[in-house]
Amino acid sequence: MLFCKIGGWSEGFDPFYGAPVILIVLADKAVPTYRYDGSLVLGNLMNAAESLGVSSVWIHRAKEEFEVEFGKKILAGLGIEGDYEGIGHCALGYAEEPAKIPVARKENYVYYIR
Repeated sequence: MLFCKIGGWSEGFDPFYGAPVILIVLADKAVPTYRYDGSLVLGNLMNAAESLGVSSVWIHRAKEEFEVEFGKKILAGLGIEGDYEGIGHCALGYAEEPAKIPVARKENYVYYIR
């Protein structure tokens, strides 16, 4: 699998954690803020999934995936034309176990500039 090669993982490793749905966020490089915009899209996808009880994880390597010929062929096959960069993959599914309890926040971790 190309993705394993890009990530440096051995064949047979599933970098998508067996998720039944993978959403890929691409952004038009002609837009000056494309990386920020694409990152916000991924964050909003993850927040929306959580609000529906669906687990999600942001998986990197989309940039590398769509820079190579294999990835470019995927985009062409979908009719996606232009100078796009892969921002990330959003894996969606139901977790096998409950989420871990968050670590306590640091106290007084706010700085004020006057």
